[in-house]
Amino acid sequence: MKLWVGLGNPGTAYAQNRHNIGFMAVDRLADAFSFSAWKHAGNAASCSGMIGRQKIILLKPLSFMNKSGLPVAETARYYKVPVDQITIFYDEIDLDKGKLRIKQGGGHGGHNGVRDIDRHLGADYWRVRLGVGRPDHKADVHKWVLSDFSAQDRTVWLDHLLAAIADEAGRLAEDDQNGFASRLAYVAPAPEAKPEKTTD
Repeated sequence: MKLWVGLGNPGTAYAQNRHNIGFMAVDRLADAFSFSAWKHAGNAASCSGMIGRQKIILLKPLSFMNKSGLPVAETARYYKVPVDQITIFYDEIDLDKGKLRIKQGGGHGGHNGVRDIDRHLGADYWRVRLGVGRPDHKADVHKWVLSDFSAQDRTVWLDHLLAAIADEAGRLAEDDQNGFASRLAYVAPAPEAKPEKTTD
């Protein structure tokens, strides 16, 4: 059994935010593989199903981003899922739009949701970092992640990336993390990054 977690903030006001790409990823997986209906318990929503030969629990912490750790830790303990069988999907401003990186362990990179999960679980879980790019001005980072994806983002790369995550999820379920990342880069390539705007 594996636990796959999407990070985001609860509520319709945040649903289309860049910060909620983790929620979007697990929602797409639940739909693609006809998982059970989402059940709300405590500070989380969860559902389950099979991807290939693996049973997967999908989880969305509903405690707001900076308090994500406890719902993840409680769910992992309840289902007795080892830390190395947990994968977290989340937004990454230090990756260009549409890029994906996956690794086990590492730092939180300033991401408050990951920071809180580290506090409750340690750092040995898997991370799927989904690039949302940076704003033109560094001071706007908070506003950037809490604003909605543009229609162009959705058309050019976001919908393709989410579909590819579902299409290639079997590789991730079978612990072929490198194959998963390679296939996504091939079938849903990130758009060419535009140079940052400068002013004279």
